[in-house]
Amino acid sequence: MGRCVTVATCSLNQWALDFEGNLNRILKSIEIAKAHGAKYRLGPELEICGYGCADHFYESDTLLHSLQVLKALLEAPAAQDIICDVGMPIMHHNVRYNCRVLFLNRKILLIRPKMLMANSGIYREMRWFTAWDRLRHVEEYFLPRMIQEVTGQDTVPFGDCVLSTKDTCIGTEICAELWSPNSPHIQMGLDGVEIFTNSSASHHELRKADQRVTLVRSATTKSGGIYLYANQRGCDGDRVYYDGCAMVAINGDVVAQGEQFSLNDVEVIPATLDLEDVRTYRGELCQPQMGRELRPCFRVKVDFSLSGSADLYLPTHQPVQWHFHTPEEEISLGPACWLWDYLRRSGQAGFLLPLSGGVDSSSTACIIYCMCVLLCQAVRKGNSQVLEDVRRVVGDESYTPQHPEELCGRIFTTCYMASENSSEGTCSRARELASQIGSTHLNINIDLAVKGILGIFSAVTGRWPQFTAKGGSIRENLALQNVQARLRMVLAYLFAQLSLWTRGKPGGLLVLGSANVDESLTGYFTKYDCSSADINPIGGVSKTDLKSFLLYCAEKFQLTALTGILAAPPTAELEPLTDGQVTQTDEADMGITYSELSMIGRLRKISKCGPFSMFCKLIHMWKDILSPTEVAQKVKLFFRRYSANRHKMTTITPSYHAESYSPDDNRFDLRPFLYNTRWPWQFRCIDNQTVGSNSGCTNEPCCVVSIRANGNGRNGLSTTPNVPEERDG
Repeated sequence: MGRCVTVATCSLNQWALDFEGNLNRILKSIEIAKAHGAKYRLGPELEICGYGCADHFYESDTLLHSLQVLKALLEAPAAQDIICDVGMPIMHHNVRYNCRVLFLNRKILLIRPKMLMANSGIYREMRWFTAWDRLRHVEEYFLPRMIQEVTGQDTVPFGDCVLSTKDTCIGTEICAELWSPNSPHIQMGLDGVEIFTNSSASHHELRKADQRVTLVRSATTKSGGIYLYANQRGCDGDRVYYDGCAMVAINGDVVAQGEQFSLNDVEVIPATLDLEDVRTYRGELCQPQMGRELRPCFRVKVDFSLSGSADLYLPTHQPVQWHFHTPEEEISLGPACWLWDYLRRSGQAGFLLPLSGGVDSSSTACIIYCMCVLLCQAVRKGNSQVLEDVRRVVGDESYTPQHPEELCGRIFTTCYMASENSSEGTCSRARELASQIGSTHLNINIDLAVKGILGIFSAVTGRWPQFTAKGGSIRENLALQNVQARLRMVLAYLFAQLSLWTRGKPGGLLVLGSANVDESLTGYFTKYDCSSADINPIGGVSKTDLKSFLLYCAEKFQLTALTGILAAPPTAELEPLTDGQVTQTDEADMGITYSELSMIGRLRKISKCGPFSMFCKLIHMWKDILSPTEVAQKVKLFFRRYSANRHKMTTITPSYHAESYSPDDNRFDLRPFLYNTRWPWQFRCIDNQTVGSNSGCTNEPCCVVSIRANGNGRNGLSTTPNVPEERDG
């Protein structure tokens, strides 16, 4: 009858500049699509070279090797008798474009350049590509000689065009075009295009998946149609994790759904759909608007059908209920998959984590445990690629992981770095958690190294610094805490390099950091201490979410050690104990709670608030708990600390991007790192709104910041009246 079509979309774990690996994964996806009877296969954005090539897009080699891969795809027997839609960079008239290339049976049908660039947040596409802004305009693209030799074509259509088969019409969108208020599918649908495709490189953020699904459903709810969504998956060499979620929708209903988090390098989502369902839907709801498009789409015709002649008994896919992960599940899955990609592609033999017994380092440890759970599950399901990678990482070709704890013991080393200021409570909590997850645990005492460093200083200067508890100054107190914190970094890297050597095993370990997004925002860590690691899986996650994540792990994996960790107050443990008990706590040091920091962080980044705008919003948001004067004090305190410590962002450990208010200085949150920390004009505007109240704080600050460092890589900040401000090095 010629009404049912079988199409396939996919999620691929591509790697920037891994042309051979990328080619093999594309070919595998085509083979799987054909095995399901698909006549059209859609892949992720820039899948041939990998989305994250960044400034490598400037290199002619990237363009050359992409064309070489395209040539191999055109020649591949697997890529015959199916329309293949692949992504790659192409230079046209000396301008680089982010393109989709559609080909069939060794012939290129059309090249469709991206029309709306992603250029906000972590994305900088306009740095490397130009948007094709010529609506409905199509030009001739002169094929390179190596492609001409395969296709026998000199030129192919290049521009804003759609593909007309014998039975339907297919239009292309690329990633950000779906998110635009003027998405191309709107006008294409009104001009009769029935199948829309979207090739994305969309990254994971907590609580974001529903936005993506809503947009895809909305695209076909208004005017009907079939929508195919493809996305990249995994870590392709940067701070972000691309989280799959390939899907197929028709007339507002999702009928096929891929996984959001997975260790499968190739996932293909096929779907069989009835074109008459689209036509019937449009006939009732959209008839008055259809066919009125003043500038019709440029149609490229191809003598090929997506449907067959005997499809009467071919079952079609029915609507499915989308399962959204909770934020706690997302933290357990996204960073875990990202860490595994990083480990297997880095060539290292595992991870080392300074485990302090606090919430942050325990969260990092639990993410590694979640990674081992996923690996064992994948091996049991017969994932040969995962098993091959695990064996290569552990250096044992006969090894097959049976239990997460056993695998943890092979690839994960934790160490508690005690000093005379450490309590037995944190030591025992770290030891208990390490025992329950199975990591190889080390107890290290750093007092000898601290005394050695201070001895060198004393030999040169004739002075021995003291803590404030023993009569020392704030400057001495700060220096003594930073010495402890920075020595822990040195020792962490030493043990990461040599601990496997002492056990007679090859390889080295990646050092993991554990500073959360709120601490990074205020600079609540020491520059070049344990926060200075190779990678940090929780650097984009808030303290509030991490606590909820640990509660989730305690229940799901029966990790009873987490109960005590959650009950203990967060502490730096860098100042002397009082009667053997901890007196230093994080929130007391900062003068701001973690929940307040989370709100302030969202206003600063997402709502684009400076000091005055933030004050104006918070006096309403916090009206039931704080007076305007108290709000003013909180805002001033935050901005002084944020600006005094912004320099730390220039050296912060690469972190998993999970929050839209991350202060990551790499390319997401671009700000100066040398500020006038007095903010005189801005603070005066705030003061003018609190005239008549005894705020205790004017535009000449009455409180300054002292910065403390903790063994888990954090700095505490406490207010100290009328003393010169200390700037952490």
